[in-house]
Amino acid sequence: MRLPLLDDFHVHLRQGEMLRNVVPQTAAGGVGRCVVMPNTDPPVTTMEQVRAYRAELEACNTGIDFLLSLYLCPALTPALLRAAQAEGVVAVKCYPQGVTTNSKWGVSDLAQYDNLFAAMEELGVLLLLHGEVPSRAEADICILNAEERFLPELERIHQKFPGLRMVLEHVTTREAVACVQALGNTVGASITAHHLELTVDDWAGHNHNFCKPVAKYPHDREALRAVVAAGHPRFFLGSDSAPHPRSAKEGACGCAGVYTAPLLAAYLADTFETMGCLERLASFCCEFGHRFYGLPAPTGSLVLEKREQVVPGAYAGVVPFRAGETLRWSIRG
Repeated sequence: MRLPLLDDFHVHLRQGEMLRNVVPQTAAGGVGRCVVMPNTDPPVTTMEQVRAYRAELEACNTGIDFLLSLYLCPALTPALLRAAQAEGVVAVKCYPQGVTTNSKWGVSDLAQYDNLFAAMEELGVLLLLHGEVPSRAEADICILNAEERFLPELERIHQKFPGLRMVLEHVTTREAVACVQALGNTVGASITAHHLELTVDDWAGHNHNFCKPVAKYPHDREALRAVVAAGHPRFFLGSDSAPHPRSAKEGACGCAGVYTAPLLAAYLADTFETMGCLERLASFCCEFGHRFYGLPAPTGSLVLEKREQVVPGAYAGVVPFRAGETLRWSIRG
């Protein structure tokens, strides 16, 4: 099965030695273009950081087209957005404060950024939303309903800025799927390979399947599968592949993140075959996302073949998704 190289519209590539390991593994997984998350330490908030991060990524010489994003924070201005857009930055990423990895610099009140959202709407810069609210016992909010509680804010922003293209990232719930479907053509959603597979039982007590937002109930997984199988054009691949050293995942407080980059195309082919919609794979991975972002079609191609492979136990100290399990598909080398 020949496909264009994958467009991954949400990936974490990290920094330093981890980055130098992860970027080639991302290319090996079939990705030709990706939106790189800015939640490094410190986060990417200035033009100097954009240029330095791009140089670090491109020094890996993988041929991946890196689309950079900025971390939503008070330092961002319309003038900075214009300069960043001129140098290939396509989006601003919003992290609610404290909900996931390196979100301590995140947002506690999205309304304070309405002036920036107006500039983004005018410029065509996308807003990428980690769609959760922080847990609050007094409000009966926890990790299982944090995404659902965020949806009114998505609706508010869309009502005020209907021309602003927004992506609700790594959706996990039936309610989020329905909300995105209802809001119209400027609101899209990314879906990960692992959320098409996991439910709460798969990560409770299994640190390497723990991510944020967490996988939810079986009916939520079925809602994700159903919208993908239907070929809805505003739901597309964003892997949220997030590498952490084994020690960080297996500690008493394991880091959130599932690592899928090295075998991304094979994971997806395996899942889409299980779902009975292998014919939807190319549009989900290589078509719908670039159309929503307003980008050219991907170039280059890969060949997937029906050849079993066992997922390695680790890649340079990072345990991948489904380690030790057998996948039915492989990328032809």
